[in-house]
Amino acid sequence: MTDRISLALVLHNHQPVGNFGWVIAESYERAYLPMVAALEGHPKIRVGLHYTGPLLEWIRAERPAFLGRLAALVARDQVELLGGGYYEPVLASLPERDRIDHLARMAVEIERIGGRRPAGAWLAERVWEPDLPTSIVPAGYRWTILDDTHFRAAGIDDDALWGPYTTEDQGNLLTVFGSDKQLRYGIPFGPVDEMVGRLVAHATPAGDRLGFMGDDGEKFGAWPDTFEHCWGVDGWVDRFFGAIEAESRIVTTTPSDWLERHRPIGRIYLPTSSYFEMGEWALPADQGQAFEEAVKRAEAANDPAARWLRGGFWRNFQVKYREINDLHKQMLRASAKVAAMAAGPARELARDHLHQGQSNDCYWHGVFGGIYISHMRLATHEHLIAAEDLADGAARTSGPSPDSIARVDTDLDGIDDILITTPGQVVVMDPHEGGGLGAWDIRAVRHALTAVMRRRPEAYHARLLAHEANAGAIDPADGSPPADDAVATIHDVVRSREPGLAARLHYDAYERRSGLVHLLEPGTTAAAFADGAAVELGDAVDGAYEVTALMPDSVVLVREVAVGEARVPVRVEKRFRFGSDRAAPSLDLEVTVENRSKGRVRFDLAIEWALTMLGGGGNPAAYYRIGRDELRHDATGQRAAVAALHSGNTYVGLDLATTVEPTATAWWSPIETISNSESGFERIYQGSALVLVWPTELVPGERRVVSVQNLVTTTYDRSATELEGQA
Repeated sequence: MTDRISLALVLHNHQPVGNFGWVIAESYERAYLPMVAALEGHPKIRVGLHYTGPLLEWIRAERPAFLGRLAALVARDQVELLGGGYYEPVLASLPERDRIDHLARMAVEIERIGGRRPAGAWLAERVWEPDLPTSIVPAGYRWTILDDTHFRAAGIDDDALWGPYTTEDQGNLLTVFGSDKQLRYGIPFGPVDEMVGRLVAHATPAGDRLGFMGDDGEKFGAWPDTFEHCWGVDGWVDRFFGAIEAESRIVTTTPSDWLERHRPIGRIYLPTSSYFEMGEWALPADQGQAFEEAVKRAEAANDPAARWLRGGFWRNFQVKYREINDLHKQMLRASAKVAAMAAGPARELARDHLHQGQSNDCYWHGVFGGIYISHMRLATHEHLIAAEDLADGAARTSGPSPDSIARVDTDLDGIDDILITTPGQVVVMDPHEGGGLGAWDIRAVRHALTAVMRRRPEAYHARLLAHEANAGAIDPADGSPPADDAVATIHDVVRSREPGLAARLHYDAYERRSGLVHLLEPGTTAAAFADGAAVELGDAVDGAYEVTALMPDSVVLVREVAVGEARVPVRVEKRFRFGSDRAAPSLDLEVTVENRSKGRVRFDLAIEWALTMLGGGGNPAAYYRIGRDELRHDATGQRAAVAALHSGNTYVGLDLATTVEPTATAWWSPIETISNSESGFERIYQGSALVLVWPTELVPGERRVVSVQNLVTTTYDRSATELEGQA
């Protein structure tokens, strides 16, 4: 009897909430459409396809005929469509009610397209936690896909990975397929004959083995250098499909069809895990770099222990990045409020915004996706702001008002923050870390003013430094060229989208909140501040403040700061006031510094506002206006004796009028990170730092008072417009 083996290919296609339409269109033309055409031309090739909710919504609106072609492939039993979380959330990060909602909503959509309820659920980023069967199975799914990394962590030998296993939680039985790393990395990057050879080498007379590859569909044309490789001169996909069709020992199948004909290999209980690279990215930067080096050493030495090396836990992105934790806890707060709404159109609208705000891409960071992508981060905030705003609006008409200034542990670190909720804005203040504003959300236009990223070290910065030191050569990570019939994978190639990025690596010593007070060394320059090189004479910027007053419209914070080497005692008082107008909310800050010593003290008193107006790339809609001069929001500059200025974004529909008393020297400069992405290392605008500076010298007992008044004007109310449309 001839040896045989089956092959199941599953392609995951996703576009994040908030992505640019032209980016989605390009991926469609370069990856999604060619793959469906290739399947139509190779009817013997059976696959599983997964399209996420955001992508399906774009396709339905922009390329509806594509859905008919998918349905035809399903009807001839060549394609199995997978479900999963509708807006591609990491299910493990969500409340149980939202997990079920996402899974059920996606199942309905897949049945609408293909006429069949999906049996398989794609897990976003393959983030697995052992309780997930209790969410996935009740939603009607029978199986899911993980990486072989998950199985190795459970002690499964490589030779025992050629088929699925069962697992359960609280009696909810789920089958799990393992995606083979060599197939995952080799399709479409390795030589065709090697991929075919790997399968044939594991064929058996009983034909009871399954080779499984589940990975991103974008790597078939949308990733850098892959279009020509997959569909152009190299024609990798057609050659691969043709080779599979010509090889009698290999038959393609779909996961559900395999399960109809074969039993699972056995039972397994898998630890928390994701794909291998995600574990590395979840580690702190220094540990991530050390982990990468340890793995390379173990693999070079053919150490069997290399298979057990795994990185961190996905949820620790909420520890690694304060901004991710704030986003996640805002999502939980919004989810609880939406769940409390009465049934009706307003609740459905709020729930859809909540679901979009749960899309996974901005809740982690690595080579793909990530919190650093500013326009998608702002889109995620936008939907969470909308969900909470709609819920609060409903609460005002049906019960106790949600508007208040209260002590709430918003970030769930065990220490109370201050949560300010009004019809026009939501503000989160962290007295324990500088008394700064981590959130300042303008509700009418759904804009997160302080959603600015801190500049921090990343493990991949070491690769950028080495890359530029090597005269900008584009090399795989191991230094070796790719094979003749391959392209380097996206994990291996080092690219830089502009020269000299290493020189732009600057890091912040504190979290980039707003309303922060700096006591700087006299004579500090705007350039030094922008580069993160300014010398702080005390810890006013990130020390813990005492809340001395909490009133219906204001908060007072106080900290005793030891200034300079002499540790001169200076009392810093911050008095915030909040206006509640829906269309024009205000936020004022008065700062008093008092010399509590018996000698003189000198410093440059500065108040920092780190704000985003989506001004990257010289966006003409985003501006600073000082006097008669209008500047782009990612500009750099300074001006003396400033009494007033404006900033805003005409597209967002927001103008921020800032009044300063007494007049101050103003510095403004972009906050830019150097991040890695599919396209390579790039400079990304995260926001702009507006710093107001007053050179200060105080005699014993002397006080100085400065103030900044901020008035936001909005041009429309998006919630009101949506609710009118629902009426």
